[in-house]
Amino acid sequence: MALPFLPGNSFNKHLGKERFHKSQHFDYSNGVPMLVGSEKPGIGGELLVGQKIKAKYSVYPKGQGSDSPSWVAFDKQALCFEAYFQEAVPEARDETYRIRKCNIFFFLEDDTIQVVEPEYKNSGIPQGTLIRRHRIPLPPPDDDQFYNISHFNINQQMVLYSRTFTVTSCDSFTRNFLTKLGVHLNDPTTVPDDPYSNLREQPLRPYERRDTLKQFLDHDRKVLRFYCFWDATESTFGDPRELILHYYLADDTIEIREVITPNSGRDSIPKFLRRSKLPKHPADQIKQPGQTAERTVLNVFASPNQGKCYILDSIKTGAVQEEFYKDCDLTVGGEMNVFGRRVIIADCDNFTRDYYRSKYGIEDFTPVQYKASPAPKPRRLVPPYNGFGSEEDSLSSCQGLLPKPPQKDFKKFMAKDRCGLDSNVLSFRAKMVTTDPVDRERVFIISFYLCDDSISVFEHPQKNSGVLSGKFLERGRVKKPGQELFKSELSQYFKAQDLYVGATLCINNKNFQLLDADEYTLRYMEKHAEEFPKANIGNIFSKLRSIPEEGQSEIRKFLTLSDPSNTGLIPYEAFRSLLTGLDCRLSEHEVLVLGRRFSRREQPEVDVGLMLAVAQDLLKKKHFEELPDMTRAFTYHDRHKTGRLSAKETRTICKAFRLPLPENLLGGLPG
Repeated sequence: MALPFLPGNSFNKHLGKERFHKSQHFDYSNGVPMLVGSEKPGIGGELLVGQKIKAKYSVYPKGQGSDSPSWVAFDKQALCFEAYFQEAVPEARDETYRIRKCNIFFFLEDDTIQVVEPEYKNSGIPQGTLIRRHRIPLPPPDDDQFYNISHFNINQQMVLYSRTFTVTSCDSFTRNFLTKLGVHLNDPTTVPDDPYSNLREQPLRPYERRDTLKQFLDHDRKVLRFYCFWDATESTFGDPRELILHYYLADDTIEIREVITPNSGRDSIPKFLRRSKLPKHPADQIKQPGQTAERTVLNVFASPNQGKCYILDSIKTGAVQEEFYKDCDLTVGGEMNVFGRRVIIADCDNFTRDYYRSKYGIEDFTPVQYKASPAPKPRRLVPPYNGFGSEEDSLSSCQGLLPKPPQKDFKKFMAKDRCGLDSNVLSFRAKMVTTDPVDRERVFIISFYLCDDSISVFEHPQKNSGVLSGKFLERGRVKKPGQELFKSELSQYFKAQDLYVGATLCINNKNFQLLDADEYTLRYMEKHAEEFPKANIGNIFSKLRSIPEEGQSEIRKFLTLSDPSNTGLIPYEAFRSLLTGLDCRLSEHEVLVLGRRFSRREQPEVDVGLMLAVAQDLLKKKHFEELPDMTRAFTYHDRHKTGRLSAKETRTICKAFRLPLPENLLGGLPG
């Protein structure tokens, strides 16, 4: 028995409802009131009586787990369908339509569709993306809706922008996905034959194909070069002609160029023979293209069912065998027939020699002398130096109508210029070789600049000498003495190899003897011993080995007497006097290099008292007042009360209190 429909006896349909908005169904369009919301729901979004709203996007069943939106759950997932469409070809005579295959991609995240046609080689048709990715509307009259997943199946037709696509099959992912949604897939269908594709698959010419790709890949850009000549003296106004033959290993073609010397009276023709295959026995008349073929076509007939058919001559009855020059026919000293011209191969380059040596084992490449050796060019006489400007500047005026300034060695300047702590300057202490007692006491510093081979002389100041010190010679290149002033050849200047300890230099008619060199100069010369023979230890050993046996026994006797305790060390002065007294042709610099090579340098003892006095004086000047705190720090770190700490701990405490002492003085203090 049903309850009466009275208040309190029935459920309230609005119980728990929160949305009571009213959707708009009417509006004005061009001033006319009309119904614009026929598919809009009623109060609170509920459907009206008899109303059905079509979903704008694909609806997927909700599974277990998190309720993720479709653009997250199906991100980067797409369904792939294989399809084709038929395209009419009205402008062609041999075909009326074409079957074009394509792939349809349906993206699950946003119901977008993309149609892509695979590219077919040499098709002549713009292929690739036919329809870019976007939502595609349904064909009229449902063009206000879009394709979704419910519209896809196999063996059916789809109209995309007035073009009918027939879906033939799909991939395994698409099949599994649609099956899980409950879609019954149809059986796959086949793609009909395309007359145009079948026509392209038929052979176009009856000739046999030769595979020359391997030869091209193996020998591309490899060319044999031969130097040839053609003796044309028998003809009127003929003379020997020099030729260069290029043989291309990639395709066995030959190219010949003529060497035209200046003022020969001939036109500059780029090629004597264009690149092509050169026949050994050329015919009287060159055959036109198409007159010769390797295979002969015996008959050609057409059938309405089978198309065109060819019958080839299998025994090659009409084939023309023509021999061409190959690499095995080209040898140094051999002859060639270049369309009736007798060309003799005289020589070849190194690459060609290596090629024939490795492939054919040929070792004889004696060139053919076909012309006399060129006469030596007469020496170009240069007028002597006129005394104006430098010699290089005057010489440049004889080399052209427009004189140019002499070029300097820029690479040497960049390599030997000052760079950081490397000055690239050789400094020597020298004295003047003279009988004047005042000049003999003068001390000079001679600097040689390696970047431009210039020399500067500076006089060291001395008190109460009566001589003005300072710059003695401006920096510049210095000529060697004994050279004529006005001559055609360039003068010779002092080089770095001319400066060494013990050498005598004549600079501006003043003789200077090099007495000593600084540490940088000695190290630089020893480091670059290949440039400085006086600092090469190998040359010094060679001179010592050339001493006769009597001199060597004298050296042993002297070393034994100079080292009675057998310590293996003797003073340097005794060693120097020994080598100077012997006739071994060793200079002062070579003796110095030999002593530096085998010397043992002893470190001088540190005067601790002096260092402490200097440190205390510095602390008084700096007004350092944290000595009591440092004393407490030293006492704290001296756990065993020994009164001493290690040098590392002492240096750490001093740096912690920022003791104002230099690093070298702080490191030399005892622990």
